[in-house]
Formats: sequence, structure tokens, C-alpha cells
Amino acid sequence: MNQNAVACKVVSSILALFVSLTAYAQTQSNITDIRISPSNDSTRIVVDISQQTRFSYFNLQSPERLVVDFKDTNRKFNFSKVDNTSRLIKKIRYSKPKLASDMRMVIELNKDIDAQLFSLEPGADFGYRIVIDLKDLNPTPVVTSTAAPRRDKDIIIVIDAGHGGVDPGSIGPQGTYEKNITLSISKMLEKRVNEEVGLRAIMTRHGDYYISPNDRPDFATKENADLLISIHADAFTTPQPRGGSVWVLSKGRADSELGRLLERTERDSELLGSAADVIGDRDTERYFAETIFNMSMDLSRASSYDISNKVIKEMRKVTRMHKKVPQSASLAVLTAPETPSILVEVGFISNPHEEKNLNWRAYRQQLADSLFKSIQLFFRNAPPEGTLWAQERDSQPRKHRVKSGDSLSLLAQRYNVDLDSLREVNNIKGDLVRIGQTLTIPEN
Repeated sequence: MNQNAVACKVVSSILALFVSLTAYAQTQSNITDIRISPSNDSTRIVVDISQQTRFSYFNLQSPERLVVDFKDTNRKFNFSKVDNTSRLIKKIRYSKPKLASDMRMVIELNKDIDAQLFSLEPGADFGYRIVIDLKDLNPTPVVTSTAAPRRDKDIIIVIDAGHGGVDPGSIGPQGTYEKNITLSISKMLEKRVNEEVGLRAIMTRHGDYYISPNDRPDFATKENADLLISIHADAFTTPQPRGGSVWVLSKGRADSELGRLLERTERDSELLGSAADVIGDRDTERYFAETIFNMSMDLSRASSYDISNKVIKEMRKVTRMHKKVPQSASLAVLTAPETPSILVEVGFISNPHEEKNLNWRAYRQQLADSLFKSIQLFFRNAPPEGTLWAQERDSQPRKHRVKSGDSLSLLAQRYNVDLDSLREVNNIKGDLVRIGQTLTIPEN
């Protein structure tokens, strides 16, 4: 064989190898991004990957690690650039896989965890994803005080902007993210609430980050809130449905949450405070705890329903309502045990007309104003005892509008006041009153 033939054969072999390596590289997956979203006792890791990829995983102990093997995936991603604020994760690094074509990712952990992994198909704005949910198996216990919480003079409103971070919520036909709409309306409502003397707003999130739905009611419990209002935008598989709706917790879910709360409580007496000191029998103690909490949650549900009706009435002035009465559902965000809680769907983001409206700042402001008006009406009528609004109500003179059958002597008996004082404060000489007349009721 001459030299030219040998050279040609060598070149052909090199080209074949190059083509083979190029084809192999094209079949490998690439990790394009990793996002870590921590919450109270869990952390979600979302791995963005270039194509559908098989994976497997296992745990190692001493020290705690979660090992994830990605099939046919390169090792070009830089783990050091991942923003990690999770108290569960120490670091993420590479390790040597069984097969050279695979990639092994090791998540070094600070605690013992339960891991759940699943893959997601591409969405409107996301490609293939692998989701890693880490659950703390030994969360830091919450210390329950037996003392009654101090009553803040402000009425506390927890405003929950739905979704956030790796959870965009629903996505409209033009690419509008529900998480952005809910945060904007929530901030507008926060501003209105904080401008009103006697009200104070607390946000579950101020930015674009993930909070587990199960953790959101904790904000209301921690702050001894008087109302939790969670703001969302609805979606459907077809573009036709439109309009707002208001949701309250169904009784079935509330009762099951009560059961879990009692199970988590180390001693039922912690639910009773000092009352437990005079109850010696454990069965009786549990019965009282369940009874008290059932009564409390029934009252919260009743208040939630009342507020919901006011929200529907006010929102109807801004937009059509998909549901004209409050709806009940098993929604995790509404499970704060003693806080009236409602979820408001401000419209269908899947409807092109409503998506356009929701992207209009003035329209979002109108929705926020309608929610504020509802809150204002409810708490002016029934302010929690010990608040500034309750003090203002109690300092106002009592009024009575005369109805058929009323007389001064009957009213004096009903309000337990002196008849002469009732005449004097209303400048009445005799005993006659007119239907529709407004009388001032003197202090005892």
C-alpha cells in the first residue's frame, strides 16, 4: 500500500471517529439550570435539562447524601453558581458514575430527609425538568405557648400572593404568569391596608420565590392574624370561562386539619392553656380540646363566609363573577386553625380578554380596592375585641332606630337605662316616638 493510500485511510478513520463523537455528544443531555427553593421544613430543587432523561437515585448515610444518576448526561454544568439558601442542603457536587456516559450528582445534606423525584414535560415557558423534593424528617419542633397571645391593637391582615418562584401558577395565552399578577395585586392591597389607621398587612411573600401551600397558613397563626386572604387567578382548558370567585375551607378538610393538629401536639393541654390545670382526666382533656377547637373553627368558617359575601358584592362592581356565592374546597392555604381565611380568584388568566385586563395596572388596582373595601366593611361592623376599631366603636354613643311597637319605656328596659335619662338625651318631653326616628341611648 502506497503512502497516499495509508494517509487517506488514516484521515477517513479520524473523520469517522469525529462524526461518531459528535453524534454521541448530540445525544447527551445538558443541565441548563438548577433552582433551589427552600421553605420551613422542605426544599424543592428544579433541574432544567435539555431533553427527556432517565434517572435513578439512592440515599447514603454518615454523612447524609442524596445521589442522583442521570443517564447519558454530560458533566459541564457548574454547581458552584447555584444559589443555595436551604438549611437542608450543604452543597451539590459531582461524583464518579458507574458509566462514563452518565452523570452522578451528589447532594450533601445537613439533616436526614425524605426525597421524592419526578420529571415534568415541557410547558409554555419551560423545557424538560426533574424535580427533587426534600422533606425534613426531624423538623425543629414548634414551641407552643400556653399563654394567650397578646392582642395587637391593629387588625392583622395576612395577604398571600399565590404561587411564586419555580411555581409560576397558570400561564395565559399571551404568556402572562399568574404569580406576577397575584403579587402585583397583593402589593396594591398591602398599600391600601397599611394606609388605614387600625389595620396592618403582612405579606407571605414580597418577591418571586416559592412558598409551600402548607406553609402559608403558618403566617396567620404566627401573627395571630384576624384574616388571611390568598389571591389567585383561575385557569381552564378552554378560553371561554371567565369571572372571579371566592373560596372558603370545606368543613371536611377543616376537621381533618384539626385532627392532625391534635396529633402533632405533644400534650393536648397545650391547646387549653391554664384551663388544663383543673382537668385531671386525659380523655376529658382531649374532649375539651377538640370541642374548643371545633367551636373556634366553626366561628372562623362563619366569618370567612361573611367576608366572602362582601368580597363578591364589591368585586361585582369591577368584574363579572364566575361564581355568585362563596365556594367550599379542600385548599391547604385556608387551614389556619383560628383565622378566617378566604381564597380569591380574580379572574380566568386563560381567558384572552381577562388576561388583557389583568395586565392593565389600573384594572388590578380596582380589584385591590374592591378587596380592601370588603375588608373595611367587615371589620368596621365586627372589629375584634381589644383593637383600635373596637375601642372607636365602643366610644361612640349607641343609636336605636325606632320600629313599629317601640316605646320609650320598652327601650329603657331593653337597654337597661333610666327612662328620664333617655328622654333628656333625646330632648323628648312625653312618651311618644316616631317610627324611623333615631334615638341616642345614654350610658348606664
